[in-house]
Amino acid sequence: MHKRTLIQAAIAASLLSVTGLALAQDNVFKIGLILPMTGQQATTGRQIEAAAKLYMQLNGDTVAGKKVQLIVKDDTSLPDVTRRLAQELVVNEKVNVLAGFGITPSATATAPIATQSKTPEVVMAAATSSITEASPYIVRTSFTLPQASVALADWAPKNGIKKVVTLVSDYGPGIDAEKFFKERLQFNGGQVVESLRVPLRNPDFAPFLQKVRDLKPDALFVFVPSGAGAAVMKQFIERGMDKAGIKMIGTGDVTDDDQLNDIGDGALGVVTSHHYSAAHPSAMNKKFVADFKKANKGLRPNFMAVGGYDGMRVIYEALKKTGGKGGGDALLAAMKGQIFESPRGPVYIDAQTRDIVQNIYLRKVQRKDGELYNVEFDVIKDVKDPGKSK
Repeated sequence: MHKRTLIQAAIAASLLSVTGLALAQDNVFKIGLILPMTGQQATTGRQIEAAAKLYMQLNGDTVAGKKVQLIVKDDTSLPDVTRRLAQELVVNEKVNVLAGFGITPSATATAPIATQSKTPEVVMAAATSSITEASPYIVRTSFTLPQASVALADWAPKNGIKKVVTLVSDYGPGIDAEKFFKERLQFNGGQVVESLRVPLRNPDFAPFLQKVRDLKPDALFVFVPSGAGAAVMKQFIERGMDKAGIKMIGTGDVTDDDQLNDIGDGALGVVTSHHYSAAHPSAMNKKFVADFKKANKGLRPNFMAVGGYDGMRVIYEALKKTGGKGGGDALLAAMKGQIFESPRGPVYIDAQTRDIVQNIYLRKVQRKDGELYNVEFDVIKDVKDPGKSK
């Protein structure tokens, strides 16, 4: 009799612990953050992870009664790895949101998993226009290359740049940058005399830059992914192309805040168009930069960091709006249409396209307080993705 009572008590205790565990699990909100933490795009992963952790540090890790848990996975920028990790996070870890995605192929590889499992996929980095069309569950907080490229194609002809060679990384965002820059430049009376595409993996810019030098355009328009800007910039300077009268212009990836001081004085005067600069003069951004540096041993935040920071904000606010109860569809609905002030300036998530609408700034590299910065000198407000306006 005594033995039976002990067994019953043990079963009751184990059931209680299982129920307790289930309740504890129920009270956890999991974000699966898939990023390139190693390899060619490692700076992207480092910046986004740091920004996500900073957001949690500043805003707490409990939202609407749920404990927020960040699960960081390294996909090394290989789409097959991204897909496998996303599958594991959804099936085994039961994540509520998938986030991160350093490059376009990784974001699109995950799209079917997001759709099938009805899990919101918050794209914090990848920037090809079509990404949000790959799944109705994708929301983007980074930018698109058409947004950044068109502004520069409007500026160039007004500033003596008529003949341009384009040099882009040969994958989605690069092809977007090339296409939208070229179309707008031609519309404005300019001419793209040659379009060059560099392999994404292990690029060697030297032969391409030699060709540019021979073509003698007014300017070279460049898009390379975050992390590769310094290499192309240094080779451009080493070949004396600036001294040969060829200007460099591009999207902000080429004068990435993360690498700008390492590039050195050769970057001075380079004009780019982008949605974020660490030198953006708002009070919110000054605080963001100071907090980020303090939390990361002096590391300066770049445009990838702001995509990660705002992505966490979009997730937190959606969780608040659903009162912590919402499944994927409720969270997604709460992400759409969010309007807020970001360190980059005012932004909103377009409810129809689930893409970010934001200011695009024209900037020039200048020395400020002993360091190199992208200093804004003009702004185009509330830019929607031109890739979706047709």
